[in-house]
Amino acid sequence: MPLTVTISSSFGAGGNVVGQAVAERLSIPFFDRAIPAAVAGRLAIPLEEAAAQDEKAPSTWERLARAFANVAVPMAPQNLEPQRDPEEFRAETERILHEIADTTGGVVLGRGAMVVLGVRPEVLRVRLDGPVEARIARYAEHEGKSLDEVRAMQHDTDGARDHYLKLFYRARQDDPALYDLAIDTIEIPFAACAQLVVTAARAKAERAR
Repeated sequence: MPLTVTISSSFGAGGNVVGQAVAERLSIPFFDRAIPAAVAGRLAIPLEEAAAQDEKAPSTWERLARAFANVAVPMAPQNLEPQRDPEEFRAETERILHEIADTTGGVVLGRGAMVVLGVRPEVLRVRLDGPVEARIARYAEHEGKSLDEVRAMQHDTDGARDHYLKLFYRARQDDPALYDLAIDTIEIPFAACAQLVVTAARAKAERAR
């Protein structure tokens, strides 16, 4: 049975760092940017369009545009181009996530994977978080950016992920019921976080056999 770990990470909590370390230690693939690329290929659309939809809920304006594109309305606003339904991206992303769990296994960062794969007993669901201001400060120091700039990035990034989960899955990132393991990556160094996840993933997979 392949090992699969889903990682939900707040902005600045080190999801990419920890996820790649876990994948390396378990000798399984790490999936992040490869997922929207695969979705783009299957839907035969530009990668830029898939990336724009990745982990983002449609805006009110986009929903309005699709509504007017599908319904004949005499007084419809002008210059509204039809938008590809985000449900297509969500559905294709879900198919890819299940294929990963069925075949190679892997460490999956984001994409609502803890919800999509949550019913599978062999999948370990991990949450990485920490006090928001501490996450902002660490990211700003590491990237050489101002606190105000990073604070805006955190607000937009975490907000988009929250909106995505709420719209498509009626879920919240901070719901403890969605996870088997939650780690404060401000208090626990990244290397130790990765080892905790590896140990838990092996234990859960063994129990599921």
